[in-house]
Amino acid sequence: MDATTPPSSSQRASGSSFYAAMRILPQAQRDAMYEIYNFCRCVDDIADSSGPRPQRLQELNEWRAQVSALYQGKQGRLVAGLARPVRDFNLAQEDFLAVIDGMEMDAVEDIRAPSLATLDLYCDRVASAVGRLSVRVFGLDHDSGIGLAHHLGRALQLTNILRDLDEDAGVGRLYLPREWLDEAGISTSDPVTALRSPALAKVCNRLAERARGHFAEADVIMARSPRQTVKAPRIMGAVYRSILEGMVGRGWGAPRERVRVSRVRIGWILLRYAIA
Repeated sequence: MDATTPPSSSQRASGSSFYAAMRILPQAQRDAMYEIYNFCRCVDDIADSSGPRPQRLQELNEWRAQVSALYQGKQGRLVAGLARPVRDFNLAQEDFLAVIDGMEMDAVEDIRAPSLATLDLYCDRVASAVGRLSVRVFGLDHDSGIGLAHHLGRALQLTNILRDLDEDAGVGRLYLPREWLDEAGISTSDPVTALRSPALAKVCNRLAERARGHFAEADVIMARSPRQTVKAPRIMGAVYRSILEGMVGRGWGAPRERVRVSRVRIGWILLRYAIA
């Protein structure tokens, strides 16, 4: 993609799984979340592009430089849309940079069977760091916000990893942890070969159980938080938990039909959590 021409924030968000949660927010919060989402999509597109790795790294470095400059009062073209959310919601520079660091992990090389520690670092950067930005917009207090970003971010990202197994394998990536693959008797790091293993379900169910644990911890935090501040994360969590449980029910053998959440289900989630 052209790093100098980021697309419209609201247009990018409208096709996402998070759109239902974003659009129930008040205007200022909604606009801020659109800008955060757009930032994430732009740097993710760079990491996932087919361009030469040095070029991808250069583009990510340009985003990193402009984010840093923004906090010094210099508004570059890439980050112009972030200026107001940063000011209005006191968004932290280190969280934006952490997201870029996570995308760089994908740009430097294709991740294949990372260690559990590397996988957790990746999840923290590409998901929980986004959560840390988001909870400031939602208005959670510091401790609850940090805890919710940690657990819900990881729950969502682990669900994404399980949902995108075949898509990731198609571009040479495998995010299932090395330790659990070894324990299941899957010694290869080749994505396609690993996904053909009869023991794949052992690893996937284990990762699903870890995601469930993070969803449960997130629920505890949201239950004790003011309802208005957790409407959006409750919706996000409910949609993704539906995807996770759908995958567990479907099983992990090929062909793995992509699990989607119906409009009826999303409508029910909105009625349950969006109305004060």
